Amino acid sequence: MAVDLSIFQSQTAQALRAEGLAEALLVVLSGRGIHISDDVRERITTCDDHDTLTTWLTRAATATTTAELFVQPE
Repeated sequence: MAVDLSIFQSQTAQALRAEGLAEALLVVLSGRGIHISDDVRERITTCDDHDTLTTWLTRAATATTTAELFVQPE
């Protein structure tokens, strides 16, 4: 059984992890030919919440616009 040790990560490690997810998200969007406005780029790169970035990255796999990343499920 795996033990979740994420609570022991330093703030620096968490920031680097978020930065990596944000970069991956931008790469996926760019690779799929989706336009990334300056506002969207800033929203993504300033987000430091791992769960939010993971959700956006998952949505980026099928999204056709950046607006689809930020839609709240009903």
